[in-house]
Amino acid sequence: METPSDHVRVRLKITGRVQGVYFRTSTVAQAQRLGVTGSVANAPDGGVEVVAEGTRARIEELLAWCRRGPSGAQVTNVEIGWEIATCEFTSFGIRR
Repeated sequence: METPSDHVRVRLKITGRVQGVYFRTSTVAQAQRLGVTGSVANAPDGGVEVVAEGTRARIEELLAWCRRGPSGAQVTNVEIGWEIATCEFTSFGIRR
């Protein structure tokens, strides 16, 4: 059984052609499918930022998906920052 101590937090900065291709909406769908909480937002520089919490395995699955993105996206780089989970999220959504 999972406990909050099993959770990790990751902060991703995804660059490439990632805005205007439903990246945020698709990320929400993937995160919800995986049971991951957090948020996704467009960055002012044209990238996408993700903050996600869940088990390491589920976060790794989301990370693998973010490296590809939805059809139409062209991901050129994913910066990864591992952090301690705060368990502040109850769901996964788009941050504006």
